[in-house]
Amino acid sequence: MHDQRVAELIGLETERQRDTLRMIASENYVSRDVLEATGSVFTNKYSEGYPGKRYYEGQRFVDPLEELAIERAKALFGVDHANVQPYSGSPANLAVYLALAKPGDTVMGMALPMGGHLTHGWPVSATGAWFRPVQYSVRREDGRIDFDEVRDLALRERPKILFCGGTAIPRTIDFPRFAEIAHEAGAVLVADIAHIAGLIAGGAHPSPVGHAEVISTTTHKTLRGPRGAMLLCDERHAKAVDKAVFPGLQGGPHNHTTAGIAVALGEAAQPSFRDYAHQVVANAKALAAALLEQGFDLVSGGTDNHLILLDLTGKGIGGKPVAKALDRAGIETNYNTVPYDTRKPFDPSGLRIGTPALTTRGLTEAQMPQVAAWMSRAVDAALKSDDAALDAIAGEVRELLRAYPV
Repeated sequence: MHDQRVAELIGLETERQRDTLRMIASENYVSRDVLEATGSVFTNKYSEGYPGKRYYEGQRFVDPLEELAIERAKALFGVDHANVQPYSGSPANLAVYLALAKPGDTVMGMALPMGGHLTHGWPVSATGAWFRPVQYSVRREDGRIDFDEVRDLALRERPKILFCGGTAIPRTIDFPRFAEIAHEAGAVLVADIAHIAGLIAGGAHPSPVGHAEVISTTTHKTLRGPRGAMLLCDERHAKAVDKAVFPGLQGGPHNHTTAGIAVALGEAAQPSFRDYAHQVVANAKALAAALLEQGFDLVSGGTDNHLILLDLTGKGIGGKPVAKALDRAGIETNYNTVPYDTRKPFDPSGLRIGTPALTTRGLTEAQMPQVAAWMSRAVDAALKSDDAALDAIAGEVRELLRAYPV
């Protein structure tokens, strides 16, 4: 690369990803094949429209590429229809609203502080400003969804759309129960599986197919693809979904991203990916158990998937200083609100972690007690402002990761 500054930053980021325990639940490593496809010459091509119905010429290789990604998505998830053009998860969710509702309609989703997503009707999002949002929560005592409350709220408010899924949900999503409530309330059930798509593809989490009429997902996170998104649906909603994506919200798709998605979907169909998905969950459960032994409080008491949400209130420190201390210690996480948090969102009580990237590196249950011990030491160091202790942990992390190359 001739741009030395950009080349330098790429090199530094490569080293950082190599030498860090990457434990942000929404991050992962893509394969070399996905990386090469995403950086391919398909980035040079404009392709407004859909295969066979484009507004630009020169599509004889783009069309079969997008068709390949679509067919792989349909086969992997067992759906009638797939749209692989959304630029990312939030635009994909916006397309759902455009396809299924009108401004001012009532929509329902999990509240952001309870583990939901901004685009599920939270007030600071466009989805909360353009629609009438109602939000459900989790129980204080155990951090689980109270389906009696969800049902009562849905029957009282009669939402046009009912979202299930979110960004900080450590437990299995009960899609059949949500479907029953949506049907009774006359709502369209939309499952946002952005975090768990790879687990679903690998058989490590139940699928919403057959329960949710529309499914939204990103293509990175546990699915290990590029930064993109997909909308999956039954045949009844296919036309509305496609029209909402283009021309409703977007222009031409990012063909280089489509190439990376096609590769990732092909990889997710392999038997080895099924092993990976189950190992992600096994690692998360082992890490949760080890964290409990270290005296951490976990929202809902543990995890069923790839994600763990820690409540640091009992440690006498907020999530933000702990996340920063862990980062110095070579452990990448993100601070996060916890249900019924009394602290501000930019300085919350929680920490969100996950095991997708660690598992891709090859770590197993055997290493999780060590990870939990490092995290406990880092919290102690943060309480004492002991940077030397954090630097020592970072050295130990680098030493461990030498045995697990990217």
